[in-house]
Amino acid sequence: MRQRPRGDSRGILDPGRLLREVRFRRHLPAESLRPWVEHYWLIDWELSAPFEQRVVPHPAVNVVFRRDDDGPESGEVAGVGRDLFRITLNGTGRVSGVQFRPGGFHPFWRRAVSELTGRSVPLPAGRLTQPDVPVGAGTFPGAPTSAAGDDERCLALDALLTAWQPEPDPMAEEAVRLAEAIRTDRTVLRVDDFAARHDVAVRRLQRLFLEYVGVGPKWVIRRYRLQEAVEQAAGGPLSWADLAADLGYSDQAHLVRDFTAVAGVSPAAYARSVS
Repeated sequence: MRQRPRGDSRGILDPGRLLREVRFRRHLPAESLRPWVEHYWLIDWELSAPFEQRVVPHPAVNVVFRRDDDGPESGEVAGVGRDLFRITLNGTGRVSGVQFRPGGFHPFWRRAVSELTGRSVPLPAGRLTQPDVPVGAGTFPGAPTSAAGDDERCLALDALLTAWQPEPDPMAEEAVRLAEAIRTDRTVLRVDDFAARHDVAVRRLQRLFLEYVGVGPKWVIRRYRLQEAVEQAAGGPLSWADLAADLGYSDQAHLVRDFTAVAGVSPAAYARSVS
């Protein structure tokens, strides 16, 4: 099991500017939560001018707590986002977020995660669940953005998620394992090939991902490969035709269309903007 949070910036557009404008860091959750939770992400800011951050979302659910200036804390469950995520930060504030592993939110939600895809659900103060989840399963002892330091904020998130009483689920474990295989193996380009490699029927794989991840396996494959394209575009000159072939595209034009649709700008324009 991972001993430190991932250090890549995959999915973050112009990560250099993000790190210049705000304090961004990741921490691992308590060990008992790591089978389901990728990491905690904390952001603090004190800005003299508005700052917009754009993110190509991972195929993952996030639970997010935010406090602006001295206002009240708000919380939400954010399902898998299909479109480019944009947020504008002003003044001072802080966020304490939980990024679940793809497939890892189901033991907490206990329903089809596809219900959340493309939308967010507000969290009423003091409750972290929907009405049909057992009473008391979602109460949390403290506001995660109010704690003084990173350790205290992470402990508040640990307590919050533990109070949700996640239930062991072999199907969730399988979904997490398969989604991780797609993320880490860039040779995964087609659903049928991937299903055969892991000895699972295509139809079962599709049902598993919709129930536990929130989107189908084809979407997950394409999203991870596009995130690789975004990451490489920021790294310097490259051959778009070669990259298209590496990522399983039939031609360069197809990659450019998908890249532009998900990132909001063409590959060439994005590369120029971060160079």
